[in-house]
Amino acid sequence: MAALATTGLSVGWIWTKADAVVPVALPSGGKSIETVSPSVKPSETPTPFGKVLGTEMVASNNDSMPIMSSKWGNTDERAGLWGGAAIWLTIHTNYDGKGGSWGNFTAFGQLPPDIPYKNTPAGLKEAAVQVGSRAIVNLYDKNAKLMPGTTHKVITVNGHTGHEIVAKVIVKVPKLPETFSTVMIAVIDRGDGTADVSVADIAGSTPAWQNVWRYKVSQITINK
Repeated sequence: MAALATTGLSVGWIWTKADAVVPVALPSGGKSIETVSPSVKPSETPTPFGKVLGTEMVASNNDSMPIMSSKWGNTDERAGLWGGAAIWLTIHTNYDGKGGSWGNFTAFGQLPPDIPYKNTPAGLKEAAVQVGSRAIVNLYDKNAKLMPGTTHKVITVNGHTGHEIVAKVIVKVPKLPETFSTVMIAVIDRGDGTADVSVADIAGSTPAWQNVWRYKVSQITINK
């Protein structure tokens, strides 16, 4: 997979799926990602795991989100979600001549407990920024740059308020036709002081999957 950062917090997306880790070269221009407060310390509690069961991604709290389609396969959750599961769709196979692949990634899980959260519009927005930033660092690089035009909007999922962020990450990889990746983050309030999260990394060449992701987010089931 892509170079994984073990520290720092920032919205991560397309990466090589080769066994060997290959750092991604990024241009110097663009907007820097936002990061969490340095005073926030990662939890020492082991992260629980979610599962892909049939047509559902099931988080460790038993909330679920439908998979994007049967074309997408089960993969490891690397976006930094709490108790999450993830799926993958290959877009470019062996693009680097070394057996690596490049594709779309979607994850579903819970907001990590070490990210402060308040169930207010401002709290949902801030949580979305923080978990999105963490995903970029985990799946991409702490120096990743965003294109101008990041959008925020309030969403509602089955009566639960939420916040959506859409951003474009600049991509610069030799022999790869992609120039950007569209990263989408949805944070949904569960009504009990916690939140569910979905992160999608959609290749710039496959924009149709963006609306599929939004539709699947609208079908998230919250179990209490």
